Amino acid sequence: MREAADDTIRATHVTPSDILQGKLRSWKTKGVAVLGRDNMKIGIIGAGNIGGTLTRRFRELGNDVFVANSRGPETLAGLAAETGATPVTAKQAARDGEVVIVTIPERHIEDLPKDLFAGVPDSVVVVDTGNYYPRQRDGRIDEIEAGMPDSVWVATQLGRPVIKAFNDIYAEHLGTLGKPKGTPGRIALPVAGDDARAKAVVMKLVDELGFDPIDAGTLGESWRQQPGTPVYVQDFDAEGVREALARAREQRAPEFTATSKSPGTFEAPE
Repeated sequence: MREAADDTIRATHVTPSDILQGKLRSWKTKGVAVLGRDNMKIGIIGAGNIGGTLTRRFRELGNDVFVANSRGPETLAGLAAETGATPVTAKQAARDGEVVIVTIPERHIEDLPKDLFAGVPDSVVVVDTGNYYPRQRDGRIDEIEAGMPDSVWVATQLGRPVIKAFNDIYAEHLGTLGKPKGTPGRIALPVAGDDARAKAVVMKLVDELGFDPIDAGTLGESWRQQPGTPVYVQDFDAEGVREALARAREQRAPEFTATSKSPGTFEAPE
């Protein structure tokens, strides 16, 4: 993997608003402002609904995308031909990206290589898009049932800090409902995490995709955007997202709490 270049944003004191207000350098390609270089190298681990959508959209924006799934690069030939993305293994995606997006079912996080991020520079931003669906898909995860936010659990499994984003919008809407900045009613997406620089990078990507990024606080507060909360898959604008985050309650909704029969299916939860 390429070492951090001189134009990589290094400041640890930068805030998300600094980048969004253009206080740091940006370069432009194909009419889209991006951070630090003409394009960004983005690794995507997971090629399902959200992963496939992000692959398509980031390629449309001129970024270099390295996409992986659980079945091997050869099974991604169609997506690669459609988008120009590079099919790779999960380890390659983790090493080829300046931003690495993990977008797989929660129950499969433990199946990822234990050394997935071994040797990957701290400057690489890791994003978790996942949601815990115990009754519908994932079954019981004891730590989450005991109150640990979904993405905090993911971070502990990966051994890497993560930024939580892209988890509360339908894939179809993510792919088709982005609007130019300043458009009235533009959909907003919450972004939670502990590292200001990493959060700022992700918020910039959200903006480039056509959505208003909203700082949703620390990763420990990311329960505010989990399934069953007021903000989840509602397509609110910025004001609506802030209000919904404020109304959230930490107790997990019954429909997203495991039972002795979990998991069922989305059509017939258990």
